[in-house]
Amino acid sequence: MKLNADVGEGFGVWSMGDDAALMPYIDMANVACGGHASDPLTMRQTVRLAKQHNVSVGAHPSYPDIAGFGRRPMPMPHSEAALHVLAQLGALATIASTEGVTIDYVKPHGSLYNRMMDDLELMKELMTAIARSQFDIPLMILGTAEHQMYSKLADRLGVSLLFEAFADRRYTPDGRLQSRKIEASVYHDTQRVLDQAEQIISQQQIVSSDGSRIKIRADTLCVHGDNQESIEIVKSLRALC
Repeated sequence: MKLNADVGEGFGVWSMGDDAALMPYIDMANVACGGHASDPLTMRQTVRLAKQHNVSVGAHPSYPDIAGFGRRPMPMPHSEAALHVLAQLGALATIASTEGVTIDYVKPHGSLYNRMMDDLELMKELMTAIARSQFDIPLMILGTAEHQMYSKLADRLGVSLLFEAFADRRYTPDGRLQSRKIEASVYHDTQRVLDQAEQIISQQQIVSSDGSRIKIRADTLCVHGDNQESIEIVKSLRALC
């Protein structure tokens, strides 16, 4: 099972997470590209770091919301949201090309990701925009129980999908991620994270907040490197995967 992580989320002299410590243990780097974080220099540094460790680079676009780190809802037409995705993807791709690196996939960030999973029309708009662009790359989405429906839609619109799951997040009974605003939505206990990862890898299922078991699909696990504790969890997941 491949591990993916959000990286390059600094801005100017401000940094977030320890990308250098995290990068050796992941397979896929979701690089922020100016919407919720990052700037041209940060993008270049992050791409170079990924290249150094033979890590696949993906674009991690968001609503244009640096002040809110892309986590605030931003009502706008679906077509406008898709343009922001393409603009950020294009910026990262251009910078990456100067380092001999190509962009391998797109994974929306934060509020845009959550809205995409709740609003099928927005997902269609993003799929269509990627399919019509110069980039023949997959869109990464949450691997819910409806994954077959999403796959059929993607096939019809001409884009491929990557499905991800989270070993360190609590799921709701409908197979979505429980809001971070709710207590205990993020797991910090290493064994609990490993247990959920094992379920995802071996059974393609998770136990939701009400104890029910939900079938999902996962091609990759999303991990985090926000602090030393989370880096240690990623190391344990790497040994498992």
